[in-house]
Amino acid sequence: MDWDKLKIFHAVAESGSFTKASTVLNLSQSAISRQIQTLENELKIHLFERHARGLVLTDNGEYLYKTAHEVISKLKDVEATLSDEKDKLNGKLTITTVVSFGTTWLTPRIKEFMALHPEIEIELIFDDKELDLSTRQADVGIFMRRPKQLNYIQKKLIDLNYHIYGSTKYLEKYGHPKNIKDLDKHKFITYGRGAPSPVFNPDWALKLGSKDKKKRKPVMKVNSVYGLLLAVQSGVGLAALPDYMTANVSNITKILPEIEGPLTETHFVYPQSLKNVAKVKAFRNFLFSKVSEWKF
Repeated sequence: MDWDKLKIFHAVAESGSFTKASTVLNLSQSAISRQIQTLENELKIHLFERHARGLVLTDNGEYLYKTAHEVISKLKDVEATLSDEKDKLNGKLTITTVVSFGTTWLTPRIKEFMALHPEIEIELIFDDKELDLSTRQADVGIFMRRPKQLNYIQKKLIDLNYHIYGSTKYLEKYGHPKNIKDLDKHKFITYGRGAPSPVFNPDWALKLGSKDKKKRKPVMKVNSVYGLLLAVQSGVGLAALPDYMTANVSNITKILPEIEGPLTETHFVYPQSLKNVAKVKAFRNFLFSKVSEWKF
């Protein structure tokens, strides 16, 4: 099997479409399609089922993908191990985390790290879907759960708290809830279909105080944590938000502050192959120093 075709196949399988893979590979969709078709002809099997919404791996495609994934992962490990740059504070460092945490907490602090280490080139990738660090889709990640992968090094970063929030203008119009029962009189916004991965129990505020587990009916749903914050700010209703997003927002208020939502564990994660890389150590130390300064 031709290695270049395997790399293209792996990228298509990861992306789920020729369109997304063309961006990753910097190749045209037609060129990628031809390479996949040639590989299928050479192997005399179908690797993908074509659907209107994208590509789905066949059983044979799944088998080839797992093998290619293992090979690429091992080669990335070898590349990192052999690199003579691992002890230097330079080069590219790709960091991934979920959209809400990345945009509201990490981005405002990353400039300080860049000032401390001007030779390190930073790339931030914010995605509510966890990227695969073993194939170096990113170098390090801030995950909203404890990783299950055995080839990852992880250290707990911090627990994120959730509370119910409302805007000043909404509370002026509809009143400030004094207890849980008062929540029944208010409008709620909640997470919609495809709620982002950091939200493990998205409906907890709708069920708060309910004895029969019956949920309050929301007036609106949003499948984005940041979108939820904007909806609260605009006065649509109350919503459960992570405290890190609201720290510097002046026109919203915490409702019933003694009542917390479910905690979300955050973990700093990177592959074993980057264990002794200086820029990873530098970012890890910086990240934990920023967390220790964090005022709740």
